[in-house]
Amino acid sequence: MRESIRRLSASAAILAAAMVALMLTGLVTPLGAALSWVAALAVIVLLLRPGDKQESTAEPTDQTETPQVSGARENELSAMLDGLPDPVLLVDEQAKIISANRAARDRFGNNLPGHDLSGRDLSVAIRHPVVIEAARDAINTTTGSEIEIELGGANGPIHRVRAEPLEQTALLLFTDITEIRRVERMRADFVANVSHELRTPLTTLAGFIETLRGPARDDAEARARFLDIMETEAARMTRLVGDLLSLSQIEANVHQAPPDLLQIGPVLEQISSTLEPEVARKSMTIQLNITSDLPKVPGDADELAQVAQNLIENAIKYGRDGTEITVKAWLEPSPPPHFPTPGVSALAISVQDQGDGIAREHLPRLTERFYRVDTARSRNLGGTGLGLAIVKHIVTRHRGALGIESRPGEGSEFTVYLPLAK
Repeated sequence: MRESIRRLSASAAILAAAMVALMLTGLVTPLGAALSWVAALAVIVLLLRPGDKQESTAEPTDQTETPQVSGARENELSAMLDGLPDPVLLVDEQAKIISANRAARDRFGNNLPGHDLSGRDLSVAIRHPVVIEAARDAINTTTGSEIEIELGGANGPIHRVRAEPLEQTALLLFTDITEIRRVERMRADFVANVSHELRTPLTTLAGFIETLRGPARDDAEARARFLDIMETEAARMTRLVGDLLSLSQIEANVHQAPPDLLQIGPVLEQISSTLEPEVARKSMTIQLNITSDLPKVPGDADELAQVAQNLIENAIKYGRDGTEITVKAWLEPSPPPHFPTPGVSALAISVQDQGDGIAREHLPRLTERFYRVDTARSRNLGGTGLGLAIVKHIVTRHRGALGIESRPGEGSEFTVYLPLAK
C-alpha cells in the first residue's frame, strides 16, 4: 500500500478501533459531526492498510491503481461504517461510488434496487454538482474541503458535506444540520426581538428625560404626565426582563421532571383570588368549576401557578368588559392525540374567555416567543409576548400538552393536560 496510508495507519488504527468499538457497543453515543468524520476517516484508513504479514517493501508497479480491499476487510469495513449515524461515501477518481454505509444507502439509494450504490456514478445518488466537484477536487488537489448544501430543493434538509482525499479516492461525510440552522435562526430572531422590545421603552424614556430637562422643566402638569408614562415603560421593561429570566430558568430545567405531588385545585383558587382586583377593574367575574377529589399530579407548584396566572391574565386582557372567565379542572379520560402518554387519563385545566377570539391561521404560532396577533393592542395591554411561550415550556417540562381553541367573535379556550401520578 502507498506510503501515505502507512504513515496514517499507525495512529488511525488505535483511534478507529477505540471509537468505533465504543459506538457499536453502545457505550458511547455518536458525538456529532466532528467525531463522526474522524471515525469514518480512521475506519477507512485502518481497514485499507495492509496487514503486517502481507505488507511488501516493493514499490507498486501501477501508480494509478485504486486501492483494493480484501473480501474479509471489505466486510469489516462495511460493518463498521454501518455503525456510523451519518451517510458516508467513498468514491474513486471517476466519481464512482466504491462504498456506502447504511445511512448513505437509506438516504440516497431509495430509488435503486436493494438501495445498492456500489459502482454507480455519484451523480445518480446525489444530483448536486457541487458535491461531485468537491469529490473530484479532493482527489485531484489532495486538499479537503467542506461545503453546505440543501438536498431535495430549496426547502430540503440542509447538509454539511466534508470531502477528504484518501489515496486516489475521496471520502464524503454528510451531516444533517437542518436542526442546527433552525435553532440558529430562532436564536437570531430571539435576540432581534428582545433588542426591539427593550429599545422601544428605552427610546421613550430617553425622549421624556430630554423633554423634562428642557421644555417641560417648569411645567408641573407635563412633568406629572410624563412621569406616569415613564413609570409605565419602566414597568414594561421589568416585566419583560422577568419573563426572560423565567423562560431561561424553565428551559434550563425542561429535562428534569418535577419531583413533587400536588393538588391543582388550591393553586387555581389562589391565583384567581390574587387576580380579583384586575378582574374587578373590568367588571368581569371568574367562575371556578373544579371537580372534587381530583388526583394529585407531579408538578412544580410555582410553575403551575405561573401557568394559571398567565392564562387567566390573558383572559382578563382580551376578554370583553363585564364578561365571565371560566376556569375549570377535571379528570379527562381521553386527552388529545398530541398528549405525550396516549391511552391514559390526564388532569385537564382550562381557562375560557369571552373575547374577540383568534383567527385559525394564528393558532399554531401563539406559543412562539414574541408572536402577537395584534402587536399594538398587546403592547397597550402590557403584554411582553412571552406569556404563552412560558406556558408551553412549563407544560413541556411537566410532560403534558397544551390545547388551544378559538373562534373569532366567540372567545378562546386554553386547556392544559397534565399526566397523573403513577
